[in-house]
Amino acid sequence: MRKKVIIDCDPGIDDSLAIMLALSCDQIEVLGITIVCGNSPTEMGAGNAAKVLRQMNRLDIPIFTGERTPLKRDYVNALDTHGADGLGESFLEPVENFSFHTDAVSFLEETILNTHCSVIALGPMTNLARLIQKNPAAFAAIDELVSMGGAFKSHGNCSPVAEYNYWADPDAAALVYETAAMQNRLIHMVGLDVTRQIVLTPDLISYLKRLDSKTGSFVEAITKFYLDFHWEWEHMIGCVINDPLAVAYFADHSLCSGFDAYTAVETGGISIGQTVVDSMNFYKKESNSVVLTQTDPVRFFTFFFSRLLNKTPDELDLLSDMVRSPKQVRINS
Repeated sequence: MRKKVIIDCDPGIDDSLAIMLALSCDQIEVLGITIVCGNSPTEMGAGNAAKVLRQMNRLDIPIFTGERTPLKRDYVNALDTHGADGLGESFLEPVENFSFHTDAVSFLEETILNTHCSVIALGPMTNLARLIQKNPAAFAAIDELVSMGGAFKSHGNCSPVAEYNYWADPDAAALVYETAAMQNRLIHMVGLDVTRQIVLTPDLISYLKRLDSKTGSFVEAITKFYLDFHWEWEHMIGCVINDPLAVAYFADHSLCSGFDAYTAVETGGISIGQTVVDSMNFYKKESNSVVLTQTDPVRFFTFFFSRLLNKTPDELDLLSDMVRSPKQVRINS
């Protein structure tokens, strides 16, 4: 049976790749896409999601715009990372005659309460926090919540200790984790400890383009800016694609492993947005998260390419060697 899901996101380059993957997985049925401010402002993110749906010939899927500002702190976008258009400065033509819906929180509430479905949260958790404030029972009814966010032992990507999605709205993330604890449920935290292992290299993009010119050209267009950003800031030849791993994990939990723990999110000071994972059970509290710490990049990219291109792993004969032994992943500065 296909797993029904709402994708809550802030497109964003890697969000767009994640949407492409979700729409290519026969294990997943996407009921709708809700947009939150994050990598890009809400309206820009909605437009980018529509561009992805057009690329995938899936303009039948509804898009709902949601929160435009964090719960308390000022909004800080990530257009320096994702480009002026939020989609790698590809400046693709907008989708004409597409009807965007409003009130993402009401869509989440009604769909969750009336449909056995899950949520994959790929951006800040502001929409989910508003859902909790409006109707905690709807949050409790989510079948499974997978969140790309946070970090356990990895360093942050927007501060020494914080991952962007939780840093952008720490109060929302804190409320979601606190509510999960009160409702005795687990959030699957796909954080930087595992996503940093998923590096899309120029060779992999070239291989994708050779196998499917249309798909490969689209991925190439939206990731070039991302590649340049990673080179400028990390001297990495390649780009970390965080969000697709969350979708892949939702489809197949064996792609990642970790441990259950109580997790809290810091909402102030120099550690704002940090996920404090009680791996040693100091707090003696029931777990509210599955903290993922290990993944297999070869298995992920085999999953990603095979779904995106509708090919069997045997048809991707060069892929494993390209992932295991990239010509050059990082150069010391």
